[in-house]
Amino acid sequence: MFTQLKEKWKVSWLQFVLILCTFAMGGTLCSYAGRQILDVILKLEKSFLYYILKIVLITLLWVPAVFVVSIPLGQFSFFKKYIGKIKKRFLGK
Repeated sequence: MFTQLKEKWKVSWLQFVLILCTFAMGGTLCSYAGRQILDVILKLEKSFLYYILKIVLITLLWVPAVFVVSIPLGQFSFFKKYIGKIKKRFLGK
């Protein structure tokens, strides 16, 4: 599975590991930030609305979080292309 993904992305094994680390750290960062924002700013009790807002907020924070993490790991150009492909797929351009 990893070999197929590495070949699809056309990257070396080191770059592949750095990309996976970027995905993991970016996801963790946006989840943590989303929870902090909801807890501090909105001060909602953990109800249905809280979890809906958390999902929306995490979705919106994912792209900037991945870009922030990709810069020190040297993977910014990969993620710029990757996010561009996702944008095209969703917007149909």
